[in-house]
Amino acid sequence: MNFDLGGDQSDMTLGEKFAAISWSLVFLIAAVASVGFAMLYSAANGSLDPWASRQMVRFAVGCGLMLVVALIDIRVWMKVAYVLYGIVFLMLIAVELVGQIGMGAQRWIDLGFMQIQPSELMKVTLILVLARYFHGASLEDTGRIPFLLPALALTFAPVALVLMQPNLGTSLILIMVSGATFWLVGVRLWKFLTIIGSLFPIGFIAWEFMHEYQRNRVRTFLDPENDPLGHGYHIMQSKIALGSGGLFGKGFLMGSQSHLNFLPEKQTDFIFTMLAEEFGMVGGLGFMMLYALLLVYGYVIAMRCRHQFGRLVAMGLTVNLFLYMFINIGMVMGLMPVVGIPLPLISYGGTATLTVMIGFGLLLSVHVHRDVRMSRRGISDF
Repeated sequence: MNFDLGGDQSDMTLGEKFAAISWSLVFLIAAVASVGFAMLYSAANGSLDPWASRQMVRFAVGCGLMLVVALIDIRVWMKVAYVLYGIVFLMLIAVELVGQIGMGAQRWIDLGFMQIQPSELMKVTLILVLARYFHGASLEDTGRIPFLLPALALTFAPVALVLMQPNLGTSLILIMVSGATFWLVGVRLWKFLTIIGSLFPIGFIAWEFMHEYQRNRVRTFLDPENDPLGHGYHIMQSKIALGSGGLFGKGFLMGSQSHLNFLPEKQTDFIFTMLAEEFGMVGGLGFMMLYALLLVYGYVIAMRCRHQFGRLVAMGLTVNLFLYMFINIGMVMGLMPVVGIPLPLISYGGTATLTVMIGFGLLLSVHVHRDVRMSRRGISDF
């Protein structure tokens, strides 16, 4: 695999920017999405409707959006980071006031022609705003607690709103992505340990305020066999499907657990289980290698960027993609509680797909504009 991502100048024409896009990364994204189309086709018992056809349309729209985002100067994204964060934050507040309820949670805003899940958009805008805040920060700055307090407020304000929906999985991703950003800018280990240590007593208090279904998810994670036909049904069926796939799987469209409807949410959260049942451990590992290549591309782009804003954005988006993958696959294997995290580009979903594509667009924008000049605290030559 050739990871030569080419060169770039700060004053490029639109055509030069288009040519500078890492088309090998775009091809890899399309390859991963194609696996998703195939699995959604299988989930519908060999039919493009209702999931695969819609996902293809969303991906096509997402590709156009990704390329537009990639061609916009990275300094523009830096300039509007706080504005975008504020808009999405207001949308999170709107969810509490006029949000649509689905599957027991209030997470969506109905625009008529589509529903938007602001918590998904916050994953990207939080990365942008933290990168903007820490752009040019020195180790001396990150060593001062007063300097870190605004960044902590930017993180935990949306986390609190997302928890109210309730959406524990997204809240955890927001916290972990922010924690990775803090680590990258040089925040000392003892500060992380202090925060983690303070969470233990908070965890006992939070247990009392958790919804009953969230407590059941934790109990099911600890002992799924305790209620195999109730709260433990999903994860038990997922494990059966994973095991029945064996080394090479049962074959495309031949998964018994999924096609006989024993496997719940096979088109969304548990789609990796269906993939592993039909293509076995070899197919599952091969698919994970595709994801690993996406992560490598993100890391390479971050390391080759000459400005801190771009490096933080690229690394934040790469960590976000890793957490999506790690939590979803760990969840369906029973290695962690079921928290409703989709598998990017594979699981059926609107806002999640478009958000992931916007994230890839920002990653490509970092690559295209990696040599632009930025002042330590602001924007120059723009």
